[in-house]
Amino acid sequence: MLEYRIDRRSGMATYLQIVQQTKQALRLGLLEPGDKLPTAREVVEATAINPNTVLKAYRELEREGLVEARRGMGTFVRRTLGAAPAGSPLWEELADWARRAGEAGLARDDVAAHFTAALDEHFKGDDA
Repeated sequence: MLEYRIDRRSGMATYLQIVQQTKQALRLGLLEPGDKLPTAREVVEATAINPNTVLKAYRELEREGLVEARRGMGTFVRRTLGAAPAGSPLWEELADWARRAGEAGLARDDVAAHFTAALDEHFKGDDA
């Protein structure tokens, strides 16, 4: 089951962190159509955030057509976003690169900066 990690120091609204992490799980193939998201109560218990924050995030995901709320049953994934799931050769290469970068002494923020720069260079004008 998906477990949300809330970074209170990030400056990003909590509900957007939930939306972003859900989208990431969809892109990585960790969530697939038909999968059930954690209940608002489960997220609240795990993260100590307001239930309305969870509901706001789920409403945003529903508005985007990614999930659907089923009365009395929960919130379920409607569609995925990913093209190359975790475990694909590209994923393995990227994971190996990240491991080697850490072993070379780069901090997480340094690795993120390098990766973002590479994305910017190779995906110019592509907002997707």
